[in-house]
Amino acid sequence: MAASRIAPNNRVKCDARTSRALRGRYMQIGVIMRFLVLLIFSTLITGCATPVSHTNTPLSTYDKDTEYGIEEREGGFGITVYYSRYQFIPESDALATACKSQLTAIAWEHADNVGKEIVPVNEQRIRISMGRNGLSGITSCQANAIVKWK
Repeated sequence: MAASRIAPNNRVKCDARTSRALRGRYMQIGVIMRFLVLLIFSTLITGCATPVSHTNTPLSTYDKDTEYGIEEREGGFGITVYYSRYQFIPESDALATACKSQLTAIAWEHADNVGKEIVPVNEQRIRISMGRNGLSGITSCQANAIVKWK
């Protein structure tokens, strides 16, 4: 059992030149690793963009792609829609159209639930903000409009 132990004086001896070479190689690896971590981190940050929020209205789930919030106001209501879906090839125009369609559909549905009629939403009055996460392929949109009662 005593023979299987390694005595402390049986260490590998290195001269100063070998020690400097090893130290230099480990420093090069450290610099490369730092550079790679910085490169990956900056890619993750720049690859993600979220739409700008126009309101602080809490959102409720409408369907798997849509969340909405309604804020009652005098003479009507404000509506906010957050719409997002996966797109392998980004088609911002198609997503913006779907987002606006969801906003108007939810506005008409809310008016029906309340039992009042609304003035049709002018598409040019809808504030819209788009964003895309390049890593996950999710394109998102936030739309906001003020709807008036008839």
